[in-house]
Parts: sequence; structure tokens; C-alpha cells
Amino acid sequence: MKIEHYEFGKIVVEGKVYTHDLIIYPDKITESWWRKEGHSLCIEDIEEVFEYKPEILIIGTGYSGVMNVPEEVIKEIEKKGIRVEVYFTKEAVNKFNDYIEKGKKVVCALHLTC
Repeated sequence: MKIEHYEFGKIVVEGKVYTHDLIIYPDKITESWWRKEGHSLCIEDIEEVFEYKPEILIIGTGYSGVMNVPEEVIKEIEKKGIRVEVYFTKEAVNKFNDYIEKGKKVVCALHLTC
């Protein structure tokens, strides 16, 4: 799975255009990813990721980094043995692609706007 392009509100993955927040796995995509509190990540928002058991979870906080990722959420994820990396979405996309190329088991949860 490769992310080909990202700009505010739009991302292209494997030739398909998405305009809603999403979670990208190496082999599938969860489209129209919604969060309980909108611009703040809750542990419930990413529970599906835990079933996949990635090495790394990359969180894209938006074009300008508006989505908040509370420290307690990061700690809860890390307790499950998953490394968490938080970036503005453009950088998150680059990191995801790098890890995929290196064969890492990585998941990327992306907020596409703000």
C-alpha cells in the first residue's frame, strides 16, 4: 500500500482518491474514519488498530496539526507494545511510505483537513 499524494482534504492511495479521514494498513483501508470527539483522539477511535497489532502507529494530526493527541492516549497505545509517532499529516504520509518500503508492520491514522 502506497500513499501517492496528500493535500488539504484529499489523499490518493493506490490510485484511489479519498476526501475523508481514514486509517491505512499495509493491506486495507478503513474509509471515513470518525472520532468520538472530532479534533481530539480517544482510545476508542483506534481500537480496530489493536486487532492488527502493528509495530508502529503513525497519527496524522491534519494539515496544520489541529487534531489533539492526548498524552494519556499515547501511553495507552504504548502499553499494548505499539510505538506511536505523531506528525502533521504531510509528514505522517512520508513516514508511512518509508516504513512500508522497509517492510515494517505499520498503520497510519490520518486527519486530512485542519
